[in-house]
Amino acid sequence: MKKQELGNILKNKNIPSHFYSLDGGLPYDAWCLSKTSFGWEVYYSEHGEKYMLKDFKTEEDACEYMYKKLINIV
Repeated sequence: MKKQELGNILKNKNIPSHFYSLDGGLPYDAWCLSKTSFGWEVYYSEHGEKYMLKDFKTEEDACEYMYKKLINIV
């Protein structure tokens, strides 16, 4: 899946939008997906820091990983 599809799935599953950011950044206590110059990264943002950072070569792999993280916390 790609970022847009992930966003649609999360909305359809009623995952609260404050649990995640599909545009990276450092929101308060949220899982984040971010495009980098080397691929994609998924991390947990807390207190202005990135935790549990994981890098991916493809958008699809990053989105699948983020989906699994979010579906398990709700």
